[in-house]
Amino acid sequence: MDPSIIGIFVSLAVIVFLALRGVGIMLIAPLAVVIVALFSSMDVLDTLLGPYMKGFVNYAGKFYLIFLFASVFGKYMDDSGAARAIAGNILKATGTGSQLYVLLAISLITTLLTLGGVSLFVVIFAIMPIARPLFKQMNIPWHLFLAPFYFGIGSLSMTMIPGTPSVLNIMPTKYLGTTPTAAPILGLSAALFVTVFCVLYMKRQLALSKTRGEVYEESAEVAAASAKIQDKRLPNFWISLVPPVAVIVALNVVRIDIVWSLVIGCLVAAACFWRHVENHMTTLNAGAFNSAVPVINTCADVGYGMAVAATSGFKILTDLLVAIPGNPVISLTVATYLMTGITGSASGGLGIVLETLMGKYVAMGLNHDMLHRVVAIAAGSFDALPHNGVVITTLAVAGLTHRQAYRHIWYTHVVSTFFAMFIVGALAILIY
Repeated sequence: MDPSIIGIFVSLAVIVFLALRGVGIMLIAPLAVVIVALFSSMDVLDTLLGPYMKGFVNYAGKFYLIFLFASVFGKYMDDSGAARAIAGNILKATGTGSQLYVLLAISLITTLLTLGGVSLFVVIFAIMPIARPLFKQMNIPWHLFLAPFYFGIGSLSMTMIPGTPSVLNIMPTKYLGTTPTAAPILGLSAALFVTVFCVLYMKRQLALSKTRGEVYEESAEVAAASAKIQDKRLPNFWISLVPPVAVIVALNVVRIDIVWSLVIGCLVAAACFWRHVENHMTTLNAGAFNSAVPVINTCADVGYGMAVAATSGFKILTDLLVAIPGNPVISLTVATYLMTGITGSASGGLGIVLETLMGKYVAMGLNHDMLHRVVAIAAGSFDALPHNGVVITTLAVAGLTHRQAYRHIWYTHVVSTFFAMFIVGALAILIY
């Protein structure tokens, strides 16, 4: 076997090992690049300053402003209490007549908030004050919170529903010249399957938890966090909806670029919530600051991928992937699964695929809308492996461990989207 291929897999093992031990990707990625360079007989410094930094900078150049204004928009929705106002009113409408109703309501709330352009990191802090007392009131084991939460923030609003302002749905537009509503039949079909799968899964888990005699238990950390939540006057529900709707309309109806759509959303949010935000400058600065880590992490992922792409081993692997028998949709899906699983990042893995492989599929004369939806949905599947940054963060915020709750993420996000891709692939081949 080519030593370069061995180096790629050794670097991947190091990434997973260190990520699961809490080391940040900003530190891991350059180390992984060093390993790749050594096994490939490449100059280490030239590789770091060349392919690695080129991938890092190129991604930042394309997507930094999206991360920046999305983060500022999410911060306005958070600081004003608008996200909590939306969540609370939806919950009143759905009711809490049964444990399943509560889980479905949490799923609906998280889906609508993320579809409205609210960052998933904002969503978890918005939904937590509402979910905890409900779970306690309905005596639902707390570990089940991750099932409706990931069902809501996951692939439905990230990759499947046409028109979503998610970064994953926007990235292919920069490479394929498509729109956020590309291939709606593929997206909606996948979303329908995932919805049915996740609802049945949650119903099954509630039954199993009852059989096991599980009850709601609140750790000291969770209780302390709940006590710190400040009671504040929330904005009107209908006014709270205006900024997210403005983003969606600007992006999908008026067809303004995502950056300007998010800027409009920020301006509308500032106007709507002027009296509900204590210090607008603090909100702006915090939103800008909060964008730094996600964008740098993703840049580091993409930079690592570009360093790998410069090796002889990568060419061998990609040739094998592209040569997978059958329709090119199959090889594109497998390649995307591999890259997102390796990096533990949907946007990072998708960035690598778009930068290094998409040109090959475009050259085959394949429909661009189909490529957009297939690669986006595939990116939102094996990204949520245990070393994924969002997985680690949400578990920590919820006061849960991988052992307690990761299985719910695995089934509602990874497994559901994996099976959905069979439907997507079949329809893509049949329609396009």
